[in-house]
This record gives sequence, structure tokens and C-alpha cells, in this order.
Amino acid sequence: MELLHNVPLLSALFAIIFAQFVKIPIHFIVTKKVDWSLFTSTGGMPSSHSAAVSALTTAIAFETGLNSPLFAVSTVFAIIVMFDATGIRYQAGQQAVIINQLRKDFQIFVNEAKGWIEKKEEEKMKELKTLLGHRPSEVFFGCLTGILISVIVYTVVL
Repeated sequence: MELLHNVPLLSALFAIIFAQFVKIPIHFIVTKKVDWSLFTSTGGMPSSHSAAVSALTTAIAFETGLNSPLFAVSTVFAIIVMFDATGIRYQAGQQAVIINQLRKDFQIFVNEAKGWIEKKEEEKMKELKTLLGHRPSEVFFGCLTGILISVIVYTVVL
């Protein structure tokens, strides 16, 4: 039961759930389509990774202060996670877009050459996931979401 009293952990977990859920109405506003799969997907607005690490770091600041070693570790961890979300993971998603286009072009060639249409779906390659990382704005709003969640938890709830 001690786990249920770990406010930094609970704040971070709530930030993930909240950020994942809010992607659905944001996507609906932009596209006019409801996509429930966004709740369990990576990428998109806001970044749940950024929300989680910023909520955790903010909660640790409330618990231990800004001068604690634990806050320092959490801050560096948050920076690395957010940098990775905008850098490596985002670029991997961009590469997946190009690879998927190459696959489509290749499939057209194969269709014309060997009757690709007659093959079973299981024999066809699965499309690569293109929404892996985040734009800087998605990371920023994810970070802001996490900070606000912890501030609310520590100033209103507790």
C-alpha cells in the first residue's frame, strides 16, 4: 500500500494517462475523426513521455526541494527523455515515412511483375510505424502538461 502514497509516481502515471487521452480530442479537432488507437500509440500531441518525466521531476521538486540530488537526477533524466523524443525517435519516424513510400512503390512494381494481388495478406509486409517521436511543440506541451499536473496535485489535492 506504500506504493499508493508515492505521489511523484502517481503524478507521473496520471500525466501519461492524461496526455494519452487528450490526444484523442485534439486529433478530432484537427481531423474531425475519432481515433481511439491514439490512447495506446506513441507520438502525437502532447508528448506523454514529456508529460511523465516533467510531472515526476516537478513532484520530486515539491517533495525534496530544488537543491536535492534526487531532483538533479530526475531533471537530467527528463532532459534526456525529451531530447530523445524530439531527436532520434522523431527522425526514425521520418525515415519510416520514406521507407513506407519505397515499399508502396516496390509493391506496385511487384504487382505488375508477378501478380502481388493474388498473395495472402499475411505474406505482405507490415507497414512501419511512422509516428514514433515528437515535434518540439509536442514535447513542450507534454512537459507543460506534466508540470501543471504535479503543481495541481501538490497545491490543490494534497
